[in-house]
Amino acid sequence: MSAALVKWLDAPGRWEQLDAVIGPVQRVVRGLPLGRFRDVLHGLPIGHPLHPALVQLPMGAWLSAAVLDVVPGTRRSARLLVGVGVLSAVPAAWAGWVDWAEQHEDQMRTGLVHAASIALAIGLYSRSWVHRGRGSTTRGKLLGFAGLTAAGAGAMLGGHLAFRQGAGPNKAEPVPHLLEEGWHPVGRVEDFPVGEAVRRELGEVPLLVVRQAGGEILVLAGRCSHQSGPLTDGTIADGCVTCPWHGSVFRLADGANVAGPATAPQPSFRVRVEGDGSVYVRLPGAG
Repeated sequence: MSAALVKWLDAPGRWEQLDAVIGPVQRVVRGLPLGRFRDVLHGLPIGHPLHPALVQLPMGAWLSAAVLDVVPGTRRSARLLVGVGVLSAVPAAWAGWVDWAEQHEDQMRTGLVHAASIALAIGLYSRSWVHRGRGSTTRGKLLGFAGLTAAGAGAMLGGHLAFRQGAGPNKAEPVPHLLEEGWHPVGRVEDFPVGEAVRRELGEVPLLVVRQAGGEILVLAGRCSHQSGPLTDGTIADGCVTCPWHGSVFRLADGANVAGPATAPQPSFRVRVEGDGSVYVRLPGAG
């Protein structure tokens, strides 16, 4: 049973026929004139994706409405909760769509099916709210339970997308656990041309090394915290590096994420230059 369930949840990620829909929808979402509000929807101010936090309200309201639907004398309260769920699903959906547009192909396929399930749930709950208001309580309850089923299926796909397919978690979090503490050699000063991104490897961890015009050497973990994009292939400008995959911007001086879709900073290394020009790096908290 469990193997069949996992197989069912894995399936949408392989549905290549969805790619014909994904491309146009992605362009629409990316083209929305959201400005800096896009980073808010990604969750940059709170340090992790906003969408999982926002979905708690509609799901909680709908679950509570389902409980009240089996309790006598709670018709008005149940209808209120159905309406709260529908309204609060809107900002949750916005946050989900902006995250979806910056994911890998298999994640976007699963995400599209997830979104369709939630859209069906919103539609069913909207009709439930209307029927309850007209006095068709039994029909309203049936539509509500159908909506809860659709929302539950969508929630399972959302969890699968986040935790099995890895959409959302900080990809740079394992870096300190993959390195030993202390100082490690990465080359000599002359190995790093001024203003250019140079790749080095420290054990299993790729590094981005940039020497500034003033001689300062800055080092970040080389894989983007958003989707592991190669920062050494990114653009260096204005003291920042821009990920070539989805455009996340990180400050070279300390790894802070200046712009999303990344919501977590890059691990930033301490740098020491010896008298003979040898360059050593150390990651605070490593090991």
